[in-house]
Amino acid sequence: MAIVYSTDKGRHPNKGKKASGDSDEAVAGDGFVSLQRQVKGRNGKPVILVSGLPGTTTELKKLAKQLKAQCGVGGSLDGRVIIIQGDKRDQIQATLEKLGHKVKRTGG
Repeated sequence: MAIVYSTDKGRHPNKGKKASGDSDEAVAGDGFVSLQRQVKGRNGKPVILVSGLPGTTTELKKLAKQLKAQCGVGGSLDGRVIIIQGDKRDQIQATLEKLGHKVKRTGG
């Protein structure tokens, strides 16, 4: 007979811990940063997904803020992917190349 529910722990075992995507550990990229244009599921409005960036979550947040300010648009950070609103691939690519990243355009 298996126990389905138990209250012997008292509290939820993961309460107060960071989610798996929120770790602040440095992650090495594959050498290329990919820029992908996406409109599916976004009511026809384009967004640019920036993925493959090395570094910690804190560094990604700073880079996302810099890209949003430079392009003059909104955006967010979803896991390790930076989402920038609008089709600003040229501006994002130029900025990332100035920072020393190799950039590839993927998708549509």
